[in-house]
Amino acid sequence: MSTNLDFTVVIPTYNGAKRLPELLDRLRNQVNTEKISWEIIVVDNNSTDNTAQVVQQYQENWQFPYPLKYQFEPNQGAAYARKKGVEVALGELIGFLDDDNYPILTWIAAAYAFAQKYPQAGAYGSQIHPDWEVEPPDNFQRISPFLAITERGNKPLFYDPRKKLLPPSAGLVIRREAWSESVPEQPILTGRVTGNMLTGEDLEMLCYIQKSGWEVWYNPEMEIYHKIPGSRLKREYLIPFFRGIGLSRYVTRMTNVKPYYQPFVFIAYLVNDIKKLCLQILKYGTKIKSDLVIACETELLFSSLNSPFYLWKNGYFNKINK
Repeated sequence: MSTNLDFTVVIPTYNGAKRLPELLDRLRNQVNTEKISWEIIVVDNNSTDNTAQVVQQYQENWQFPYPLKYQFEPNQGAAYARKKGVEVALGELIGFLDDDNYPILTWIAAAYAFAQKYPQAGAYGSQIHPDWEVEPPDNFQRISPFLAITERGNKPLFYDPRKKLLPPSAGLVIRREAWSESVPEQPILTGRVTGNMLTGEDLEMLCYIQKSGWEVWYNPEMEIYHKIPGSRLKREYLIPFFRGIGLSRYVTRMTNVKPYYQPFVFIAYLVNDIKKLCLQILKYGTKIKSDLVIACETELLFSSLNSPFYLWKNGYFNKINK
């Protein structure tokens, strides 16, 4: 698709009718965007609530130079929703905001300015602060980055590929050129769906972008507040959540490894995962069942160990990346 705008905001959403209004209000009140041509696209990922009607109501009263568009994506999964957003976007830069991500009023301006200053940045993430509905446990900061909380200082940070650290897709901006050069038509991971918490689709995308030679950065001036409901601090949500992260890890670990090295890297990860899991059990013992944070860490270690076997058994490696 030909592009003729500077920036597109893509909002993948599933049953986001109650969460979208605050986000759309934040976006329509963005400042310092007079010299930026941009648009907003809500990608409805097969919602069963009145998400479409909420967007339509906003469209009826939308009197701004940047259009608000609606797009339906029937294939369930965040990767499909983002892919649809990229396909229909007119911007050279594409920023992804989840429906519970509320940006400060200079987010668009800061995102656009960063791209001009760092032309080799194929993708760059936001500084994301938590907006807790209920206070988390005292030791929760050990696992909070997995909930897309990204507070890595107030200076731009380059993500060195050797350190295996990447930003979440929430508040992420990508260059269309980097996406089209790097991201395969059919990724292996597609995102959480009902009954399957397998995640990591955002990290897989970023691994491909890095593999193509583009840089990935953290931009602290793109600030977002991530609203986290109390339900996401409960065991019944967190344990399957960390299981999904762990089970996806083989994909993100191997994306940038040359095929002839993969058997050796696989063995190295296997040995390291077994060692870490044994140390965790020896260190914490019965606390694994009683302490939620320790339980999450242990689930992540066990699921990371199980990842290649789970993915093979469930046919994920049969997907052909083109």
